[in-house]
Amino acid sequence: MKTSPLIRGFVFLSMKANYYYLVHIQYLGYRFHGWAKQPNVKTVHYMIDRTLTFIMGQQWFKTLGASRTDTMVSANHAIFELFLKEPIEDLDSFLDLLNRNLPADIKALRLEETDKHFNIIKTPKQKEYIYLFAHGQKANPFSSPFMSTFQEDLDLELMQEGARYFEGEHDFRAYTKKPSQEKITIRTVDRSEIVTNEYLTGSFFPSPSYAYVIQGKGFMRNQIRMMMGQLLRLGRNEIDLGYLQDSLKTGFPEHLSLVAPASGLILNKVSFS
Repeated sequence: MKTSPLIRGFVFLSMKANYYYLVHIQYLGYRFHGWAKQPNVKTVHYMIDRTLTFIMGQQWFKTLGASRTDTMVSANHAIFELFLKEPIEDLDSFLDLLNRNLPADIKALRLEETDKHFNIIKTPKQKEYIYLFAHGQKANPFSSPFMSTFQEDLDLELMQEGARYFEGEHDFRAYTKKPSQEKITIRTVDRSEIVTNEYLTGSFFPSPSYAYVIQGKGFMRNQIRMMMGQLLRLGRNEIDLGYLQDSLKTGFPEHLSLVAPASGLILNKVSFS
């Protein structure tokens, strides 16, 4: 069996490091091109590494994230691992120093020490995402970094019924961009539900607003935004529940193209088994 480059890279980091820390963070993704480093664009991982380079001087370090988010997607709770050769003597002081130097739209929440046996990539994770949205109105522009607003009226009850169709084990091949034939696209969704938004509030938020809540161990690129896209089509009466159910079956002949806007999507919580 071949070992993935990501796992090989993790083993290499573990061999070089003597101390290991999990850093819990949150960030507003509106001005970032996602988590992962990319040439010539500003990403969350790039800004974190840039800040660590400044505060740690010549000390060697490496970072590795537990989850990736796409351009403009935010995180209320995300985690990365920090690999060091020298220990952090005072976690609270280091946390304060880190926050003093991070940009205003990234915050470190807490640090915890782990060890070389912990593998942030392979350790099973439970992830909760929320997609915040409103409909039937033109929203205050100040709300746009946090939620998507659809000006047409949507059939919310039908969307709530359709959201439950995603729960359980299904083939989500139609719900990711250009999957290879070898890619395993069977995924299990533990929760898929549209509820009244009580996650984030603001005087400039449209009222009422809603949260599409999704929980599971892992999601493919654009999967959640494409799930939300089909719920939007359902709410617009462009498809029915039978079509939604068929789209989750192996061999579904179409590839879905509607991807909901990114700014409404938030990685709400990550937990390790």
